[in-house]
Amino acid sequence: MKVITLLNEKGGVGKTTLATHIAAGLAVDGYKVILIDADPQANATLGLAVAPAPGLYDLMVRDADWNSVLVMVSSEVYEIPDRPAEGMLACLPSNIETRNIVNSIQDATSVRSRLQEVCDTVDYIVIDTSPTPSLLHGSIFLATDYILYPTEMEYYSLNGLMNSIAHMEQFRATKQSMNLGDIQMLGIVPMKYRSSTVGHSESLKELREQYGQAVWPPVHMRIAWSDATLARRMVWSSEPTGGAAKEALKLVERAKAGLNVEA
Repeated sequence: MKVITLLNEKGGVGKTTLATHIAAGLAVDGYKVILIDADPQANATLGLAVAPAPGLYDLMVRDADWNSVLVMVSSEVYEIPDRPAEGMLACLPSNIETRNIVNSIQDATSVRSRLQEVCDTVDYIVIDTSPTPSLLHGSIFLATDYILYPTEMEYYSLNGLMNSIAHMEQFRATKQSMNLGDIQMLGIVPMKYRSSTVGHSESLKELREQYGQAVWPPVHMRIAWSDATLARRMVWSSEPTGGAAKEALKLVERAKAGLNVEA
């Protein structure tokens, strides 16, 4: 089992969009995937057409059984037309109670311990996080194998990216000192990119100069992404022939390459 966390200490940069599509794409390809919504706003939960619920809170605080908190996601939400989903996608939903987890867990390895309970039955866990740093983030870091950073080509988002990477390095050292393995950067994904904007082009150039091959091809701003969110579908389900769908599928392939997933 591999754990992938989406992170940027700036809201509205596309974390949820990226989290849901990576999780869904892996499920389409035959893998057993759980998407954990660790954001009290519950956008990933809603994006998978699941009702907000205290699933993560119940798991972490009330010591609930996994089977009682997981919600199976309908394949209609994420399957590709003429390509039935071969795997499984489940959601561990969130709601406003998620914000209270940090006041109730004592052990920094609590998230890791609960995730280990499903390591023999799940291939991938994808975690969508809140933009506000908290002790819950620290516990998630200690359970994480890979971090994927979505970012806009705007100052505040890029600043959030830098802060997120700095915090990841701190927890990476902590995780290694506890003999819990490493945290790897899966990539940096420029989101809502507008190639006609000089500022976006210059920011992307600077990002590539600093991080090289870790920067993935940009995801262009398209109305199809908003339409898919409104329909509670993956973009390849709602508009399968459009440019956004093609970009989304390439994101999944890039993720699989970084995770060393066999084609």
